[in-house]
Amino acid sequence: MATVDLKREERLHYRATSAPALVSVPPRPYLLVDGQGDPNTAPVYRECVESLYPLAYALRAAIKDATGDAYTVMPLEGLWWADDMSRFSVDAKDEWRWTLMISLPDAVAQVDAAAVLARTSSEKGLPAGDRVRLEQFGDGDAAQVLHVGPMTTEPATIAGLHDFVEEQGLALAGRHHEIYLSDMRKGDPERWRTIIRQPVAPR
Repeated sequence: MATVDLKREERLHYRATSAPALVSVPPRPYLLVDGQGDPNTAPVYRECVESLYPLAYALRAAIKDATGDAYTVMPLEGLWWADDMSRFSVDAKDEWRWTLMISLPDAVAQVDAAAVLARTSSEKGLPAGDRVRLEQFGDGDAAQVLHVGPMTTEPATIAGLHDFVEEQGLALAGRHHEIYLSDMRKGDPERWRTIIRQPVAPR
């Protein structure tokens, strides 16, 4: 039985280039968990990451048992914002709010996801398992670009994306979205690949 690569099936939304482009991203099922604080130092960030992945793999196993379909678990994604966006700055990470996410196939509707999440959280003692939820999410109309390199060099890429949005006669809308195509726990940070996505609206 072949394993489906969901990134290939959704390649318009999980592939980008260094040239900004407009996309339209419809809602799809996600595992999500919310938090606040500096992702580099806040224990809750690590707890959320450590809880999301086991739950995503448990759902994959349940879906395979129910449907016979196997698929690759999708990459980690994050939404980033602040209650006061004028204070959203790399120098004020303690004030950051975020939602970590992993995309799921539509076939998740064919399993009792709530039971799988509860059972896995209990069996594995996941620190943030009780706060992980399943719901639909989509950016809608957005602009996106591929950033290659460490997170510390993202501001220039983000500025370029925002300039592109303005050139298109559009306005920024919604939360800053990042898709981490590389496993940032290993590998050369200079080669990390991240899709940076910004929802947009008419001006």
